[in-house]
Amino acid sequence: MSSDHEVLPIRRRGSALPANPPPPPAATGAQARTMTEALHEIHGRIDARTINGVLVSTRDGLVLCGVTRGIEDDGVAAMAAAASGLAAQFTEQARVGVPRAAFFEGDAGQVGVFPIDASTLLVLLGARDTTMGMFNVAAKQALALLQDAVARRSSG
Repeated sequence: MSSDHEVLPIRRRGSALPANPPPPPAATGAQARTMTEALHEIHGRIDARTINGVLVSTRDGLVLCGVTRGIEDDGVAAMAAAASGLAAQFTEQARVGVPRAAFFEGDAGQVGVFPIDASTLLVLLGARDTTMGMFNVAAKQALALLQDAVARRSSG
């Protein structure tokens, strides 16, 4: 038999967490409203042949608004936040500056993650049979439209 000092301690679930953890930072209603209004304003001007889904989230991975089909918005928003963080580490390590986007290409389309401003991300989903070049151009146009619509709402 082993003595008590040789037994590994048992980690208790949640024992390292404070009793009353602070709530996670949440998107303000005003922020979600601004992004939703801006997205509705520009939605008809986005190249629908190339872009088939748009999602706006916080950098913490909370969904603010979106126009998507067939995806789990919450999961995509969380992964976009992770991708944005990884892109920042990757571009810093590679010494290529601040990331302007993170792109992923699958066999059925593309995903692009773009910073809209300091606290929000734009996730764009590319249509099947769209080249990365076409997707890149359409995605950057959609980003510029959204940034302009948000800036007009913030200044007015």
